[in-house]
Amino acid sequence: MSTSESNAVLTRLMALHPKLIDLSLGRVEALLARLGNPERKLPPVVHIAGTNGKGSTIAMMHAALEAAGRRVHVYTSPHLVRFHERIRVAGKLISEEKLTALLKECEAANRAEPITFFEITTAAAFLAFQRTPADVVLLETGLGGRLDATNLIDKPHLTVITPVSMDHQHFLGDTLGAIAAEKAGILKRGVPCVLARQLPEARATIVEIARTVKAPLIERGVDWKIAMRGDNLIFDDALGRRLFPPSALEGPHQVENAGLAIAALGRLGDLSPKPKAIAAGMANVAWPGRLQRLTRGPLVQAVPEGWELWLDGGHNPAAGEHLAVHAGSQWKDRPLHLICGMMNSKEAGGFLAPLAKVAETAASVAIPGEDNSFSAEQLAALIEAQKIEGGPMPSVLDAINAIVRENTGPARILICGSLYLAGTILADNG
Repeated sequence: MSTSESNAVLTRLMALHPKLIDLSLGRVEALLARLGNPERKLPPVVHIAGTNGKGSTIAMMHAALEAAGRRVHVYTSPHLVRFHERIRVAGKLISEEKLTALLKECEAANRAEPITFFEITTAAAFLAFQRTPADVVLLETGLGGRLDATNLIDKPHLTVITPVSMDHQHFLGDTLGAIAAEKAGILKRGVPCVLARQLPEARATIVEIARTVKAPLIERGVDWKIAMRGDNLIFDDALGRRLFPPSALEGPHQVENAGLAIAALGRLGDLSPKPKAIAAGMANVAWPGRLQRLTRGPLVQAVPEGWELWLDGGHNPAAGEHLAVHAGSQWKDRPLHLICGMMNSKEAGGFLAPLAKVAETAASVAIPGEDNSFSAEQLAALIEAQKIEGGPMPSVLDAINAIVRENTGPARILICGSLYLAGTILADNG
């Protein structure tokens, strides 16, 4: 079915508030009240915040829960290709018909009052989840946590905080402690929180807020541990040691995400999957746009035989470090060339600095259709400041052609810097 009708409603909803992001709870609280407060009538909710790894952790939990036969609602953002990706109802992408009907219902209930796009679409997701039976909801915060529209869940079954690092400083604060405080806003009295390994400043803030609100912490390095040894993930907690296959998601940082997912799955009580189901989930998990090798489409056809084309949507300094570690350990067999596009709200220098150690060249492109993208020329200047050879290009295809023309193969090309860029690539090459 065509998505033209839902796209028309989504376009109208974008105009209801002058700012794309305006962190507040009052607007969405009023809308949810008019809708009958669907957020109070959901299956058990696992609420997840953090800077990096939220999507991967949710994907692993989702895969393991479905392997155990559970029905799972999932809410994530942003989407890569279609808005429908944000809302999975009982494991399946929301249908065009259902999405359109829910958006129109929320639009009518909102009565043209100011509201952000994320707030009103979160309300639509809550309605979808209320009206379809499921065993559990995996709910990702959009930005921060304390004032995020998803934080109107009064009593989640469990909260999870992934690693916190510098990102979205304009909205969340310019120190790691301030950002961690916003993320820890999802903590609720008496609700356990599974906590990933954190930098000291972030950990101190989260521990203090957990103590204040009396939220028990299940902490990496204290209550559970994860390591990769040989071909196995080794997970230790109070129940002992268990071995799992490695996650199907690429990158050494996925070991930590897997540990967080396993620790969280173990805190779901009767919903907790058996080890066999967790193993199946780890082996079969997929999460597009995160260290994903592209294998079809016009961009792949432009790459000579023996070359590899990869895609990653990471966009902050921690993501750049993860990519650099992976390239330095797993991609030593051939030269690495980057094609980078980034939003101008991102700390491009911090993202690029670790990659400067592993990449031979880095071409820059503007992200198609994004007004707030760095221009190719602006990003090229930031790349040059990191002493990486490269230059601006009109498009990703032009950049690939230039890399192939100027370098002997085989080589590896990584398109990176933005989930929005990843979405445009996957639309034709996914």
